[in-house]
Amino acid sequence: MAKTVAERSDILPALGEVFREHGFEGASLAHITARTGLGKGSLYHFFPGGKEEMAAAVLAEIDGWFETHVYAPLRTGADAAAGVRDMLAQVDAYFRSGRRVCLVGVFALGEVRDRFSDAVLGYFARWRDALAQALGRAGLDPDTARGRAEDAVLAIQGALVLARALDDTGVFTRALARLEHRLLAPG
Repeated sequence: MAKTVAERSDILPALGEVFREHGFEGASLAHITARTGLGKGSLYHFFPGGKEEMAAAVLAEIDGWFETHVYAPLRTGADAAAGVRDMLAQVDAYFRSGRRVCLVGVFALGEVRDRFSDAVLGYFARWRDALAQALGRAGLDPDTARGRAEDAVLAIQGALVLARALDDTGVFTRALARLEHRLLAPG
């Protein structure tokens, strides 16, 4: 029996997990209805644009979470070192110590990258830029700050892939610990 959902936002976490597990193309209506517990009619009531609208809504929710918990604190925090440490803690929690795939990364690598290019580009560029701002406030020159910020996003994404490939969350945890030292080292 299909369940009753009052808000569209209530469905987004389940949709996100379907897209993480199956990618955009593999996220069939059968997978989506099974995970959300909603019938086709309810899904299309909340998302008349179909699967593409579902994916866009999930990406927007992820963007909002990262804006609130990662980007804004990095851009505005008075203590840049504390902001970097908090970013790493938030990232560790969000990605469940490497057990959770980066959905934006999945979309960046898949056939749908161009369809969601603004969301994909914005996610990675804003993360890099916010971290570079924090590192600049910590005393690094702009080029060094930007390079370290870019390396950090690369390291986090790579650690997610390696942790999943090796089925070892310790890979992700160790990568974040090393990253903290590299980011906060004097310029």
